[in-house]
Amino acid sequence: MNPILSTVDNEIDRLTAFLIDQQQRDGSWHFCFENGIVIDAYVIILFRILNIQNEDLIRQLHDRILAEQQSAGFWQLYRDEEDGNLSTSVEAYYSLLYSGYSKVTDEPMLRAKDYIQSKGGIGKVTSTLTRVILAATGQSKWPLSISSIPLEVLLFPAYFPINYFEFSGYSRVHLTPMLIMADRRFSISTANAPNLSDLIETRIESDEPASRGYQELQDVIQSGLNRILGSPHYIHEVARAKAEQFMLQRIESDGTLYSYATSTILMVFALLALDYDQQHPLIVNAIHGLTSIQCRSNAKTTIQNSPSTVWDTALITYALQEAQIPDDHFAIKQAASYLLSRQQHKTADWSIHNPDTIPGGWGFSESNTINPDVDDTTAALRAIRSLSMTHPSYQEPWNRGLNWALTMQNKDGGWPAFEKNTNKEMLTWLAIDGAKSAAIDPSEADLTGRTLEYLGNFAGLDMRHEFIKRGTKWLIQHQEKDGSWYGRWGVCYIYGTWAALTGLQAVGLPPEHDALKKGAEWLLSIQNSDGSWGESCHSDRLLRYVPLGESTPSQTAWALDALIAVKPEPTPAVDRGIHRLIASMHEDDWKSSYPTGAGLPGNFYSNYHSYRYIWPLITLSHYRKKYGEL
Repeated sequence: MNPILSTVDNEIDRLTAFLIDQQQRDGSWHFCFENGIVIDAYVIILFRILNIQNEDLIRQLHDRILAEQQSAGFWQLYRDEEDGNLSTSVEAYYSLLYSGYSKVTDEPMLRAKDYIQSKGGIGKVTSTLTRVILAATGQSKWPLSISSIPLEVLLFPAYFPINYFEFSGYSRVHLTPMLIMADRRFSISTANAPNLSDLIETRIESDEPASRGYQELQDVIQSGLNRILGSPHYIHEVARAKAEQFMLQRIESDGTLYSYATSTILMVFALLALDYDQQHPLIVNAIHGLTSIQCRSNAKTTIQNSPSTVWDTALITYALQEAQIPDDHFAIKQAASYLLSRQQHKTADWSIHNPDTIPGGWGFSESNTINPDVDDTTAALRAIRSLSMTHPSYQEPWNRGLNWALTMQNKDGGWPAFEKNTNKEMLTWLAIDGAKSAAIDPSEADLTGRTLEYLGNFAGLDMRHEFIKRGTKWLIQHQEKDGSWYGRWGVCYIYGTWAALTGLQAVGLPPEHDALKKGAEWLLSIQNSDGSWGESCHSDRLLRYVPLGESTPSQTAWALDALIAVKPEPTPAVDRGIHRLIASMHEDDWKSSYPTGAGLPGNFYSNYHSYRYIWPLITLSHYRKKYGEL
């Protein structure tokens, strides 16, 4: 018997006991979804502008932001961003001063100011979201990248070269309030607002260079404007009203816009731009919604962008089942019941490109009722699969979820995150930082791989089905020359390669196929000397693998899980990785909290507090299941 198995068994037992103990009474799991300091900063600024009386929360957010400052005066998006991040540092500096708990003469603020000035000041900020918040609060001009987009784009019909629903759902709910504010050249301030004028360089370069693609997009927009009938004033008023209704129709019951904190903050400013009173119920409810999604962990408080409750619950339920916790265990039954209650039944924006499909997907967060996604759906379906075979009440929801996921396949054979066939390259030409990743929702290797893994291992489908062949072909065609795949929603090449390899293996790609061999060889080539794996968030921005030089639990687990899927027997490299993975589970340092979730390359990364438990448990369970009898 493999001598490592007893160690694996002990760690599986420890992890399962810990996770079961963390389950909430309703069957869900609530782990923090941590997103850096950006949302905390915006909430402080918003609360001060609206004179929200919540000093405890403001002080806690202030303290958390201040604690993240580095000795050189800057703030980072991730630990190895060694020269700091200008946009994040401006957000931190601005919000700390606005809170009133830091003063310009405080030593940390002096260090922050020096850093920001050394990088060229506010005029060099690249994050569109940061620039919009600065403009909306009177600290800078409205960026041309936003103000040059007319509200009338919301009126372009489907047959135009571009229309509003060609943008990804994520970008639409952020862009709409931005366009409303920019249209009004809106700004709001208070008597206690910090003065950031000393952070503005006297010589500011032009807003954004007009690339050929950007100019072509502007020409298309102008052509669309010329084809809309009616007086310019009337058309503009109709467009403004449509933008307002667009937001109002997508407010969730907790007051948030589309369940995202970032879009909700923008929405509040947009409502003010539309002359809503600060005490209007929509604004009051939005503030309540933002306040309710705070998370307290390790004596620190942060505002989550969108709590990961459904995602975590689905993954943990599946992980426990893979660890051989039986379906009739109370924890599994409670979790499955919770997930069943979160299946979505509304026809929403996703149906515009996927009409005549019965709703059946799942979303990321508990309050999300209109924005399902493929990854959460297949995660929930994994969790309820076995129950659907023995309990009639789960059969119909499982079938609806399966059908919804299948119908979300893109024309090119891959799977997107939220909406199918929203991959028009022209929209990425916008002069907006991150537009290439946020403006559209194309097929991605991680989504396609995980969907194939679900369809193969849980729905019993293989390449005898044409849609499986198409998905497999898309993945093989999008493998990098070095054997890796880029993953959009995790960091990054390890994540994508894991998803692709496990997906291809699940649908029956032969083990000797070049794609599987090259993917496994690439993973082995980047293994750290101690047996672990770790990838830097730099990969996400540079679009090439950048080693972290250290071990992260989730990335080590992903790499090992992929190798276990394609290797018939345990290898010394895999066994070394298993030993190191288990050791990392008993360490608590920066490597355990390094962000391995990706939101927007170069701007937004996530530390899922659940990931250090979920993915190791799944990997150890797969190791035991496959190699336990050898």
